[in-house]
Amino acid sequence: MSIFEILMLLCFGAAWPFSIYKSYKSKSVAGKSPYFLVILILGYIFGILNKIFYNLDFVVYLYGLNLIMVSVDLTLYFKNSKPIKSEQK
Repeated sequence: MSIFEILMLLCFGAAWPFSIYKSYKSKSVAGKSPYFLVILILGYIFGILNKIFYNLDFVVYLYGLNLIMVSVDLTLYFKNSKPIKSEQK
């Protein structure tokens, strides 16, 4: 376990709730990239796999929490990118 790994995950993890909140409230995808979010998801998955195979410790939960938050943000991206249906008369 590395204190720097923990601090990195805590810093990244602190940013995601704000991003999720902004996506939820604004209903906008402006400034969001699904490709970037998928790359982050893959990175967290690889971090979890590294922990499982080589050095299992509680830090795996930080990876998991970050993975969940980025996945929620990606879900909101797809929800918010759907075209709005206009009311028919």
